[in-house]
Amino acid sequence: MRPDARVGAAISILDEILAGQPAEQALLRWSRNSRFAGSGDRAAIRDLVFQALRRRNSCASLGGAMTGRGLMIGLCRLNGQDPATVFTGQGHAPQVLSQTEALAQGGEAVDLPDWVLPMWRDSLGDAWQQVADAMGERAPVWLRVNPAMSDPDKATRSLAQDGVSVAVSPLLATALRVEAGERQVNRSAAYQQGMVELQDLSAQLACAALPDVGAGRVLDYCAGGGGKALAIAGAQPRAKITAHDANEQRMADLPLRAKRAGARIVAEQPEGSFDLVVADVPCSGSGTWRRTPDAKWRLDEAGFHRLLDLQQRIMAEAAAFVAPGGVFAYMTCSVLEDENGDQVDRFLTANPDFRQEARHFWTPLTASDGFFCAVLRKG
Repeated sequence: MRPDARVGAAISILDEILAGQPAEQALLRWSRNSRFAGSGDRAAIRDLVFQALRRRNSCASLGGAMTGRGLMIGLCRLNGQDPATVFTGQGHAPQVLSQTEALAQGGEAVDLPDWVLPMWRDSLGDAWQQVADAMGERAPVWLRVNPAMSDPDKATRSLAQDGVSVAVSPLLATALRVEAGERQVNRSAAYQQGMVELQDLSAQLACAALPDVGAGRVLDYCAGGGGKALAIAGAQPRAKITAHDANEQRMADLPLRAKRAGARIVAEQPEGSFDLVVADVPCSGSGTWRRTPDAKWRLDEAGFHRLLDLQQRIMAEAAAFVAPGGVFAYMTCSVLEDENGDQVDRFLTANPDFRQEARHFWTPLTASDGFFCAVLRKG
């Protein structure tokens, strides 16, 4: 496909998303109906769609309309490209610009929902605009070196043989940032042999901040795909790790991932008490909105308050499994204080037998994704 035809495809996909279709579903539907498109075309169109969604308000302002067409006109201008060179009406290119579109100048726009903006400012203080701008950029790909299978040097050399270039994070020796060849990661020997796992730097830092329980029991209460359980297993090989999720289907790939990583993780209903309980709770995902930009626009205020209630319920459930002297680690991939420190303060007030030992907060300015972790000890 020609570049202008890809823009035309992105316009149709964005129109579906703006009408309420989740981005992944809209992209998949287009792909299934467009067998002529190669893998390179699909990847390029996906990038266009996600770029426009990350900067949706800015693109609409510069493009003159909150439509797929308006977003793509605005994206051209954001990228320093004259949209008239793309919107030519020739072949499969979008139709030529109208006079209104040609004259659209744009105005000040913040790429956040209006209802989120006050919380965003209150939570991030003077850094709010910088973090918002960072969320408009594509997120980096990070890998976690599995100590049971490799070390950073060995993993780096193996990845390089398969065309993946990485750099070690100055914040964590086992965290590798992919500099080139990110689409080759899943096919690389290092990944297939369990030497590395995909995991964002901020989540890696959170897992590294957890206390070592030796041969004690660990519960990953909201395990999802099991990324944190795997990280803990790699860092604490003697620990007995249980993974649990309210939706067991989310853990469907965990046995295979654990086998590949050489980790011992049992996925089952938890019983008894644990020396370390980790709860990475459902949240707004505001710290990961550059990865899932349509989620930023799909979440509404009522849904957000339902999440706050759910977080409180999960904290109470998870904390009940903490043994005397044990640790409860509360985590979110959010930058909003309502989901982070405010929830922890509320929990500590209601549970005086817990005390806070540490509170960590990362943003794209200090690590990678926005991420929060509070370490609370019982007794």
